[in-house]
Amino acid sequence: MEAQTNSLLFNEILFGLAMTAFLALVVMEKIKPYRRFNQKINKESFLTNTTAFLFNNVILTLLRVSSLFFVAQQFSTHGILSGMDSGFLKMLLSFLLFDFAIYVWHYASHKNYFLWRFHKVHHSDKSFNVTTGFRFHVFDLCLEIIYKCAFVIIIGVEANVVLTIETLQLFFIFFHHANLHVKNEDLVSQVFITPALHRVHHSSLRSEHDSNYGIVLSFWDRLLGTRKELVPEKIGLDFIEAENFLQLFFLAFITERHVKRILRLVPRGRK
Repeated sequence: MEAQTNSLLFNEILFGLAMTAFLALVVMEKIKPYRRFNQKINKESFLTNTTAFLFNNVILTLLRVSSLFFVAQQFSTHGILSGMDSGFLKMLLSFLLFDFAIYVWHYASHKNYFLWRFHKVHHSDKSFNVTTGFRFHVFDLCLEIIYKCAFVIIIGVEANVVLTIETLQLFFIFFHHANLHVKNEDLVSQVFITPALHRVHHSSLRSEHDSNYGIVLSFWDRLLGTRKELVPEKIGLDFIEAENFLQLFFLAFITERHVKRILRLVPRGRK
């Protein structure tokens, strides 16, 4: 009981540090941004993304944390790693498998048409800043919770380790969405996903944004041939955009196919 209490306290401290890092990155972006976006776009991005965070946070934070924690408590003795003694090695393996599992989910969210419906909401931001890490459709997050619960059952991750990994991933989501130039980024990006790598992932071109799927570690992309290093000309989606939270929510139900069908119905003038 005491160990569980200490674990929860440790993760509360980690979460506090992650949110402190978020605020610090916001200030750093304002002082010295890597790229200056149109002021109107930046304002819409910040308001829409923070509204999405407040809405999703109220609905999902307790659900996500409690679900993963409960599932881990019930099934940590049944999964693949359940036979290992608790310790650093088990935690490291759990982290590596968890990070790879999220890489797979992220890849599937781009390649599967149904999952892309919801994930494209994240890519609809015409700006690229720390708050973009909040820009997710509530259904996207719900589906991810189910996927993570399944992973926890299969692997047998301990509850305290799950919470620690979730918090670390939150920090890296803030970090790699930052509109900043990171010192020695070429070197750092050999191990971790950095803003430069993730900026490519938010390119308006499908051929460019279908890359760099990692969340924390960057070598999954290198191993599986999905890494791209370039500077995208434009950020966001060409066909679709959302200027407020309501538009963001309904964006998932308007697909590129719908837009193209509508465009075919509009008469075209002769050149």
